[in-house]
Amino acid sequence: MKSIEFPVLNVRMLPLNKLEANDYNPNRMAAPELKLLKISIEEDGFTQPIVAYYNAERDVYEIVDGFHRYLCARDYFHLDEVPVTVIDKPIEERIASTIRHNRARGTHQIVDMSHIVCSLSARGWDDTRICTYLGMELDEVIRLKQISGLRDAFAGHVFSRSWEEFERRLEAEEQARDKAKEPGAEKP
Repeated sequence: MKSIEFPVLNVRMLPLNKLEANDYNPNRMAAPELKLLKISIEEDGFTQPIVAYYNAERDVYEIVDGFHRYLCARDYFHLDEVPVTVIDKPIEERIASTIRHNRARGTHQIVDMSHIVCSLSARGWDDTRICTYLGMELDEVIRLKQISGLRDAFAGHVFSRSWEEFERRLEAEEQARDKAKEPGAEKP
């Protein structure tokens, strides 16, 4: 069994202006839920830190989870700092982490989810891994791939060659029919 890490124990206060949204989060929150989150933070404080990845090249923290808490901190409370847990994972694992964090909250836009599934597939993730890491059923993954286009979604898939045998037999049958129609091919 994999050992469980506790990055939540390494919460640090970071300047709000060092945080930015990621470009792959398909989660949307309706106005009533955002208002409820605002009330929750007013009444209970920040009970969950924002989860972010530090991009050293750009010297910013890319939000993996907690974008709406970030919006509340910025737009409603005008905070200078927020609690952040920093994780260090490659982009495809951060995408999967964002989806896992959000699956039980908010709603995912179908087209955005489709792009994410196809993106992970293009990065070498097979359907089983996508199902496991995003908490999806196989039929859901396949449907999401279809939305972005079958050609792109299944570009790396290895298909059987049974169609070649079918074409060969069909061509042989057509040639035999054509030959039977030729003059002199008829029996007296």
